Amino acid sequence: MTRQLAAEALGTAFLLAIIVGSGLMADGMAGGNVAVALIGSTIAIGAGLVVLIQMFGPVSGAHFNPAVTLAMLVKREIGLAGALGYIAAQLAGAALGVWVTHLMFARPVMQVATTARDGLPLALAEFIATFGLIGTILCVRRHREDFTAVAVGLYILSACWFTASTSFANPAVTLARSLSDSFAGIAPHSTPLFILAQLAGALAGVWCFDWLLKEETQQ
Repeated sequence: MTRQLAAEALGTAFLLAIIVGSGLMADGMAGGNVAVALIGSTIAIGAGLVVLIQMFGPVSGAHFNPAVTLAMLVKREIGLAGALGYIAAQLAGAALGVWVTHLMFARPVMQVATTARDGLPLALAEFIATFGLIGTILCVRRHREDFTAVAVGLYILSACWFTASTSFANPAVTLARSLSDSFAGIAPHSTPLFILAQLAGALAGVWCFDWLLKEETQQ
């Protein structure tokens, strides 16, 4: 379990470094063109996810996401104590990843995001983004487990563009991004609705895709 928790913390730290770091780099080079900055950032995030899942999947399953851990808890693929440990490691790693990234870019380490991301449309976007992420994991690993890392990376890359919220789809990422007043930031007051939508999307995803896969095996 110690190695699994370390893998979750380290993997989530790298994920936040990729998200925040690519946002800072892209924003600085795009000359104010938000679309160009988003292209650069989302490519890095999708590619980084593929690598991180391949790196840490054999050790911990590469959740890096409390919503994914919740889904695995509901499916009884992880126990309650293990799930709580995973979530604590993910939250700690996410904050560490943001702070180290600030140091790399010579920014103040401690920040509070000011970008408001409010409203029911964005909450719906987070529900859909997380629902689709759980579906991607459950369906692809059933049929092509070796392709799961690529599928998750490609799904998140696409969801960054087809969702109004740019697909946080991860409570640890959401909380950590509130610690960065940057291109990737989300104001702390905006995080509760995002997280509620993500957790609801994860639970709905487990229910829906378990049902779909069970129906498929009975035909």
